[in-house]
Formats: sequence, structure tokens, C-alpha cells
Amino acid sequence: MEDHLLGWLRTLDEDRLGRVLANRPDAIAAPWPRRLDTLAQRLGNGFAVMETLRGLPLPCLQLAEAALAMTRPTAESLARFLDVPPGDVTPWLDHLYEHALAWPGDDGVIHLAEGVTRYWNAPLSLGEPLEHYLNSWSISNDALHALSRALGLPVHGNKRRMIARVIETLGDAERLKALMRNAPAGTVPLLDRFAWDGPTLDVDGGRFVTPGTPEKWCADHGLLFRPSWHVAEIPREVAIRLRGPGYHPAYRPVAPEVATIPVDPEEVDHLMTLAAPHVVERCAALLDNTSKTPLPLLKTGGVGVREVRRMAKETGCDEDETRLLLEVCAVARLLAWDEPSGGMIPTERFDRWRLDEGSARLRVLLAAWWRMERSSLRKIDGKYGTVLGDDPLGGSLAQIRRAVLTVLAHLPAGTAFADRDSLMSNVHWHAPLIDVPLLRECAPAALDEARLLGLLANNALTDLGRALAGLTARPGDENDDAVPMVEHDPMLAEAATRALAAVRRSALFGPDLTAVVTGPPSSELAALLDRVAERESRGAASVWRFTTESVRHALDQGHEADDLLDELATVGTIPQPLEYLVRDTARRHGEVTVTTVGCIVQATDPALLAEIAAHRRLVRLGLRVLAPTVLVSTAPAERTLAALREVGYSPVPVADTGEITIHRARHEEPSNGKLVLLPGGQVAELSEFPDVTELQAPAHMFAEPPPDPYEHARRLMATGRQEGDRSGRTWAIIGRMATRLPTAQQSLLGFVVDRGVRAGITLTDGLTATISHGELKGGALDAWCEEAGDYLEFPLAEIVEVRGAY
Repeated sequence: MEDHLLGWLRTLDEDRLGRVLANRPDAIAAPWPRRLDTLAQRLGNGFAVMETLRGLPLPCLQLAEAALAMTRPTAESLARFLDVPPGDVTPWLDHLYEHALAWPGDDGVIHLAEGVTRYWNAPLSLGEPLEHYLNSWSISNDALHALSRALGLPVHGNKRRMIARVIETLGDAERLKALMRNAPAGTVPLLDRFAWDGPTLDVDGGRFVTPGTPEKWCADHGLLFRPSWHVAEIPREVAIRLRGPGYHPAYRPVAPEVATIPVDPEEVDHLMTLAAPHVVERCAALLDNTSKTPLPLLKTGGVGVREVRRMAKETGCDEDETRLLLEVCAVARLLAWDEPSGGMIPTERFDRWRLDEGSARLRVLLAAWWRMERSSLRKIDGKYGTVLGDDPLGGSLAQIRRAVLTVLAHLPAGTAFADRDSLMSNVHWHAPLIDVPLLRECAPAALDEARLLGLLANNALTDLGRALAGLTARPGDENDDAVPMVEHDPMLAEAATRALAAVRRSALFGPDLTAVVTGPPSSELAALLDRVAERESRGAASVWRFTTESVRHALDQGHEADDLLDELATVGTIPQPLEYLVRDTARRHGEVTVTTVGCIVQATDPALLAEIAAHRRLVRLGLRVLAPTVLVSTAPAERTLAALREVGYSPVPVADTGEITIHRARHEEPSNGKLVLLPGGQVAELSEFPDVTELQAPAHMFAEPPPDPYEHARRLMATGRQEGDRSGRTWAIIGRMATRLPTAQQSLLGFVVDRGVRAGITLTDGLTATISHGELKGGALDAWCEEAGDYLEFPLAEIVEVRGAY
């Protein structure tokens, strides 16, 4: 099958090949292929073919299934089989061709990718072709002779010619009709059941060996075959002929219309500018809440309903918002499980996120929702699922979400969908591999989530929703740590900036100790007011009230009264009653103190403890004398022990029971930094980048973006024209230049060039690399380096070892 595909790729011009690569970004993912034969292998990958099928509309799948049911399908025969004009077939066939899922041969016969053929076990509910059964090992020559005689055919000639005559006879409608005139009673209903309900049905095996039964007559005449005693199958050609000339597979080349109604674009835009800043603000409030009170998980996993309601009450969110935004924050890696805290707490990424400008924060949340593999607002038997619990549907939920928003993005501007049924029919036409009952069950929740995030308003997609639905970058899945291509998409960045343009950055302070924000507050303003006041209402205008308790809470967090007043003064004019409240609360704050100590140091000799407390190298422990024989340290017990031993003392740890405990030291191997090759041939050690893991480094630090599809098509075409004179050149250059390698290793290096295999190499300076997809450039090997995540040049004369990499 790859040979057919490679032959077709060689017939394409640069523009047509560029369109194939643009539609199949998986084919030019790193390491991007440099030859057409490597490209053909990529395009034929079964997993990639299935992922591509998911993005195709219904006519493409119907054409592919119909072509699989035919022996030698062409564009003309497909149109006749579907009973439609050829013009209804051609554009969708071209769509399959431009995704490399099908391609025409020189004789016009349509070939399908192997991954497509594996998707349908029984296309159109039809069995295998007659040739499959007649060439089976279970059909002997004697059985083939008996079948030919039963059909009134000559038995001379070889097996191939006899099989061809049988196929011709049973595939002809008139001959099959004449044959059925002599069939015993009950044969027609039997075959009709197989033709329409088959191709495989359970049967009574004894009737296939009993003379005079319809089952035996069908088996003797090649109309039914039995792979096992109690199972029978009907061949494809026989089933099609029995269905009759009026049978044509279903084919819908035009999408069903979505019922729409007009909406006011300005109102949709206004609702977006209200919802978007609210999302950013509420996420910050939820995460701040978890930093104070870690969010515990149930023993069975997920967050309990009681905790969700507590958080909703404390942060001013409703329960639906809380459910959705908690899961979005978890997928965005702003919230994660912390073992010492015993709950979910904000991550270090949250600290960086809250310092970003509002548009970037919003994009992080939307990108997380776009790839989230669970549905926060889907009800099962009238009940919500567990927040952050496992969802068996997984990636199907993300596919439904994207399919629904993509269809909404294609509705004309100023219109909204009028009814959900027509919307679901259109979504199914565009994404036919999604199960229809599942689509109808999960789509309402996806729409509700989109409304809360400002992507949908009045049943019309907002500019923010259109930008998200039109992303060109692959969104990834829920397990991706980061998706910078999505978060930095220019269209999404522009829409997010517009969505947050109407936020208010100032407040009106009243003498009644209230602050009013007339419009959506910025997340910074909301965070400031939340910190020092209690929110009383939200909506078109939000109101906060300052109380003694709210001000004291801010002081408890370490804020100074002057700093609070200075910050409040930057967002509005502070009335005198508010200043009095803050300063009076601050004056009484700290009248009683409570201290936390890391551990206690005891000794029977007061002089020894005084010496330890005064030791200059132990200042970092924060030692203080509580009693002549008792010191307190601000550091934990382990750090205090290590510090005392470092300066020459011999302390021992004491358990809570007062007993001395001795711990054996754990021996850890030193971690050596991994050498990586940077683009340009420079060498770096991975330990130089402490914030980046080994798995992240190639993908996020050193990888080049995939090439432009049309430019890469031009390069592939040029390489293809040079392939003819490359035979023997690889071995000659490697043999002449790679003189440090034995012959066997030179051959392996040649396979890296000619076949793209993986190999490990070592250079004269001891540097090692894993390479593949090589090309010779003068005296150097230009190959994909897995450690660098890019194509690099390695001088052939400096390669001292080549070994297989598996």
C-alpha cells in the first residue's frame, strides 16, 4: 500500500503536495521527513490515519466506506453506486486525496490507506469478497470443482481461472437470478436475512450438511460460507446483488442546515466583556482560597460536594462556576496535589500566572478548557460527576466540545442557533465518528461551560469563542504540561485583549465604608478589594464593604496599614472614615502574639547552650533562649541537627515520646547532568537548566518549529529528483570519509542515510547522540539529533562509533 502511495506522491506538483502536508501536520512533525519514501511511511501510519479520519465530514467517510465495498472503485463507478451525479462525488474525493487517505492509480482505480481499510470490518454491512473465500486454504481443488459443476461451469483450466469464472457468475445479477429459480423453498428468505442483517450470522451447522435444506444448497452453490460450525457468512458480491438494483448506500454531500435567529452583535460583545474578566477574577479567588485552606480529596478521588459548596460560599462563586473553574485550573497546572499539605494547593505556575497581564491569564484558562478531557457540568441520572474525578469518556468530551464550537464558528455573523436538534445534526455531519447519543448527552454541558467562560452569549459564539474554535495549533490533551502554541495564538491573543478591554481599574469609595465598581473589575482591583473588604454583590456593579474583621484579615496576611492605604489610594479617593478604620484596626493589631518554632534544643549544661546560641555559624537557625537549658530554633529538626553537626557538636534527635531515635543515612547517587546538543553545534549540560526536566528540554527548549508545508513540499520534490543518482553514492562517501569506523559500523551509518533508521553515535570528544533521518552534506552527516530536538551536522571524520538504537 505504501508503494502505491509513494508512486502517487511522485506524480504531484509542489502545490498539491503542499496542500497534503498542510492537511496532515503529523507528517511533518519533528523529525520532519526529508524524502518522499519517509513521507509515505508517515502518511500511512495507522494511528495518524485514524486521527485524520476524526476530522473529516460525513461525505468523506461515506465515500471511503462505499469504495471499500467495491472491487475496483473509480470516481465514475462510485457515483453510479451511490446514484448521484459525478459532480457530487469529485470534491469530496479530492478532500480524501488531499489528506492522503485515498489516492487514484494510473488506471483511475481508487486506493485507500491501510488505516482506513482497518476501520471498517464490514463496510456497508457486507462481508469479504468472493475471492477471499475461494482462495482460502480450506477450499480444496475438489471443492472448487464441485462448486463449478453446481454452477454449470466448466472445470478445466487452473485454479485461478476457475475462481475467476465463479466470481463472474455469482457477481452477475441475471445469472444469480436464474440460479435462484432452482433453489429449494426457504432459500430466498434465508439469503435476504444474510444480505440485510449480515454479513455474519449464527446458524445451525447441522442444516449445512443435511441434503435438501436451503443452507446446504447455498453452501454448495457458493452463496454462503462457514468459517466455523455455527457461523456462516455471505460474500460481498452476492449480498449486493441480492439487495437489488435499487440499493444505493446513504450519501449526504450537503450538510443539514442549522436553524438560526438574528442576535444583536453589540449585546453578544458586551456579555463577553462581562464574562471574561469574571473568569480570571474568580479563578484567582479560588486559587487564593486553596492557598489558605488546601482542598482535600475524597478517598475515591475527586473533590466532594461539601467542599465545592464551601469554596463557592467563601469565594462568592456559584457551584457551577466553582466546579468548572477548579477543573480548568487543575488542567492549566495552576492547582495540584501537595502531599505535605494533604490537599490541592496552588502551584509555582500560579505565582507566575498572577503576575502576567490579564489577556495572558485568560488564554491559559481557555487553552486548558479546550483540551480538558472531562465535562464539569454534564449530569448523569440527574447528578453531576465528581469534581476532578476520573471520567471514562476522556478524550471524547474534548472532541465533542471542539466539534460543537467549530460548527458555531461557521454560522453567519449576527446569528445564533435557534434549536439544539438542528445544531446536533450539523455537528454530526461535520464529525461523524462521534457517537450520536453521546453527542446529544454531552453537547448541552459543553454549551453551558462555554457560556460561563464568555465564549457563548445568547446562543451565539463571541469573538473569543471564534478565535478559540479557529485555532490552527493542535490543542494537545489534558496531560500536556504546556501548550504554548495555543496560548500564544495571535488571533486568540487579540480576542482576549478585546474581551478584557472594558475592565474597571478604579473604585468609588463611600463614607459608609463601601467600595463600588461600576462594571467588570480587573483581577488586580478585585484581588485588592477582596483582600481588605468583603464582597456584598456582583453583576453590572460590584460592591465591597470594609469591616474591622476584613481589615484585620489583611493585616494577618502581613500587610501594613500604610501600604494598604497607599494601594487603595491608587484606585480611588479614600474617605476619612475608611482611613480611621484601617489605622484604628492596625493600632490594636498584634497586642497578643503566637510564635511557631521549628524544634527545641535541650542540654543539661546552661553554658553549652549559651555557647551554641552565640555561635556565629548558627545564626541562620534563629536560636533563642527560652530557659537556661532550652533553646528554640526556627528551622526544622533535621536542618538544626545537620547545622549543629557541621560546626562540631554531636546532637541526637529525640522523638515526641522523649526517646532518642537514630536514622540511617540514605545514600543517593550523584545526579550527572545530561549532555545535549544545541542548534548550531554547541554543547550544554541539562543540569544548567534547573527548572527544566529532561523530558521537557528537547520539546520546549531546543526544538525548532515544523517547516512550512509548501516550502517543505518544494524541498521534497527537489530531493525526489535527486534520488535516482544517489544509489551507491552514500557508501562511497562514508567509506572514504568515516575512516575511524569499521566496515560494519559504516554500513549502519549508511542505513541512517538511506533508510532513516535510528542509531547512536560517539564523537572524538566523547559526546554521544541518537540520530536518524540523515543526509550527506560534503564531509558531514546532517541528521536529526534527538537530544537537541533539531537537525545537526556531524563531521564524518570525527565519528568514532556507531551502534544500533532500539
